[in-house]
Formats: sequence, structure tokens, C-alpha cells
Amino acid sequence: MSRRSRSPSPGSERLAKRPRLEYSPLTPEDYKNGVVLAPMVRSGALPTRLFALKHGASLVWGPETIDKALLHTTRTVDPDTGFVSYNGKSKAIFTTHPIEKPYLIFQLGSADPEIAVQAAKMVMDDVAGIDLNCGCPKPFSTHGGMGAALLTNPDLLCGILSALRQALPPHISVSAKIRLLPSQEDTLKLVERIVNTGISCLTVHCRTRNQRMREAAQIERLREIVQFVEGMGRGIAVIENGDCLGWEDAKRVREVTGAHSAMIATAAEANPTCFSPRPLADLELTFIPNYIRLSKYIKNHWASTKFCTSQFKGAHLEAQRADLTRVRKALMSAKSYEDMDEYCKPWNGEEEWRAIVDAIEARGGRPQRSAQAMQTQVAGGADASSAQSQPQAEPSSQAVDSALQSQSRSTSSAASPAPSVHTPPNAPLEADPLLAPRAPMHTVLMPVPPLVSSEDAQTPTPAPASSGNSREGLVL
Repeated sequence: MSRRSRSPSPGSERLAKRPRLEYSPLTPEDYKNGVVLAPMVRSGALPTRLFALKHGASLVWGPETIDKALLHTTRTVDPDTGFVSYNGKSKAIFTTHPIEKPYLIFQLGSADPEIAVQAAKMVMDDVAGIDLNCGCPKPFSTHGGMGAALLTNPDLLCGILSALRQALPPHISVSAKIRLLPSQEDTLKLVERIVNTGISCLTVHCRTRNQRMREAAQIERLREIVQFVEGMGRGIAVIENGDCLGWEDAKRVREVTGAHSAMIATAAEANPTCFSPRPLADLELTFIPNYIRLSKYIKNHWASTKFCTSQFKGAHLEAQRADLTRVRKALMSAKSYEDMDEYCKPWNGEEEWRAIVDAIEARGGRPQRSAQAMQTQVAGGADASSAQSQPQAEPSSQAVDSALQSQSRSTSSAASPAPSVHTPPNAPLEADPLLAPRAPMHTVLMPVPPLVSSEDAQTPTPAPASSGNSREGLVL
């Protein structure tokens, strides 16, 4: 008898091949004991994320992308460099590279579970996780019921998260980023509902919807939230966002809040090397030229590069003020990369790219945890120190399968493991999750307003950071 397998019947759907994972999927533990890059409008561009990873960021969040805008993009891959772009009608909506995939969280703006799932499935092959933006208070996000508007519509908020968790394969983590509600009691009720959707991580921006960046974050309110989440026994990571100034300051934030990790926004916008215990100083000479060289090499749009570099500012230790001023003036008057020849030649962006690749590859596809010094100074960090001291080896296929099956257990089985082991409450799977068919492409393209269709006006020349231009509300 022939051992040849039968062909599927015409009406049946054939399962896709098992995807090959070159790294272990993110678990709630991978969100803990780290310092991460926040999602930021415009400032969270690919070059910034790459430098953040090079200088020690555990994970990086991409800027919020509206689900409907993503549905109208075309995914292209540069055959020479491997860079991936999701191109709209006039520009790239989102750009990434496989080197950052194990550490990249894609933040989605959505007010519709079905559209959110369609958008997430379009991008899931290029990211490690999907994060739902539930905190941006700016009109471009809230006008359609997205961002902070979801805080007052918990049914919709939790419906989107549940739909994402059920529709996406287990190796794609699902998380949410919220703001505080005016009432602590209401905040805890919302957090409880969000945690029960099966997310792996919850980030809390410790400001209310009506607060702006000039107002101090209410980080003292987070400790009760962290204790509440830990009491639910799901092992979910809670990340603090708000007024964290760098790697050193993350120790203070975690001590005050009890958070498992700290997220940096404004400080990283000003200096992407702040994730290092020794961030660079005199950025006009030590960092900005390298940033521009890399941006040109990876074909980042000049307007994006100019905007990001105009925000950079750091300590001035050794450089002469006249030298720094010349670089700033040249940057503000430049209209293309070529206008920066005097300060960036030779254009050896490929060397900077190789240095970044070497630094990221040295991690072995795992998020970089905080140093032992930070763990010993933060309350509760001792429990994780022994596990983090173990060297990270290349995961075997059995280890990957085990991790994915652990994430897919139901909530009823999550209470039985030892106290130090928790699994997120994902729905039980009827078959091997890695054998799930790929989702079909979207069949209906919904019309979108110009605000989210990528057909926007040319980016104006930004004002220098020192002129006091407002960036409030850009942190999602």
C-alpha cells in the first residue's frame, strides 16, 4: 500500500507548514527586569529603536500605527539590506528589520476588534508582539474611539484584546498600554478586566487622560496596581511609564512602584543611549553623526531623520560650545543628507549598522535584562536573579514547543503550578498552535480619512529642542 498522503478535498483548507522560530517567543517573564523604549509618535523611528537596542534597551515599542492605515499598505522588502517597509500611498507607514524582530512590540491603534485582527495578522510575521494603544490622549487617536477613548469603553477595549489573543498564534504576545483613571478603584476594576483577556504584559502610563508631560507622573499609585495584578496569580508583567530618566533612574522608579520594568519615553527621545549605565554625552559629536550615517544607509526618510536628531540633547562634558553650535546650525538648515557632508563624511553607515547587528546578535535572540546591580537594589528582584544569571542558549525546537504550549493553557490550569511559575490565561487550543493556518488577507478595504491614510503634507522643518517646542502627548 502506498504511504503517500491523501490530497485534501476541494472544500477543505490545507494547514500551513509549521513556521520556523529562530528564537523563543516572548513570555511574561521576558517583559520583566528590564528597561524598555516607549512607543512615540515620529520619534520611535527605526534608527532610534536600533540604537536603543544597541545601548541596552530590553525591548522596543514601535510608534502607534492605525489599523485602517495599515490595511492600505503594501509590504516590500529591500533585496539588498532586508529592510521591511509597509508603504502607503505617499510614504512608508512602518519600517523594520528582522534583526529587531525578537525585541519589537508593534503598537496598534484600533477601535474595532475585527479590523484590529486583520491589521495584526498583516504585520505579525515581522514582530514579536502586538500592543493595543489605550492611552494616547491626542485627537488623532481618540477621534475614532481609539487610544485613551478606550478607557471609557472597557467592553470595547477588552473585546479587542480578547479578539487579538484568540486570533493570533501563541508565539505572538499580546499586551496593552493604558493610563490611570481619576479613581484608583475604577483603575483597578479596569485592570482586572484587561488582565483576564489573556495579555502577557500591562504598561501603565502613570498620568490620567487629562494630564500632560509637564505635570508629574503619579507613580505612587502604581504600587497598589502591581500588587493587585500579582494577587491575580497570572504572572503578568506590569511596566511603569512616566518620568523615568534613564537606566539609573529606573532603579528608583521600580523601588517606588514595585513595577517589573520601567519604560522610557521623553528621556529616550532626547538621548537614545540612556538605556546604558554610561549614556553618551556631547551628542552633537559622539552620536548625531553616527545616527545620520546609519539613517542614510538604511534609507530612512530625511525628514524623519532631521526631526529625530533635532530632539537629541544631552550633557556637554568635553566638547567646545562653538563646535556644538555649528553642528546644530548645519542640521537645522540641511534639506538633505548631502547637506551634512561636512560633519558626517565618510558616509560609513554600513559600519555603524554592522556594530548594531553585532551588539544585538550577541544577545542570542533574548531580551537583555537589567544588570545584577539593579536587581539587588529593587525590591522583589532577588526572585528573578538566579534565572537571569543563566546563559541563554539557542532554543531547541522542543523548548519552543514547550513555551508555546505553556502560553496556551487555560486559566483553570494556571493556578496549579509552583508559586514562582505563572502562565497567562490564554484559551485552550484544540490542535498544535504552530500548525494553525495562516489568516487570509483582508477582503474589504475600508475607506479611511486622510489623517490615517498616509497622504499627509510634507513634514515641516522642526524647531530645535532648546526652543521650548512642546512634545506633550506624543508618548502613547
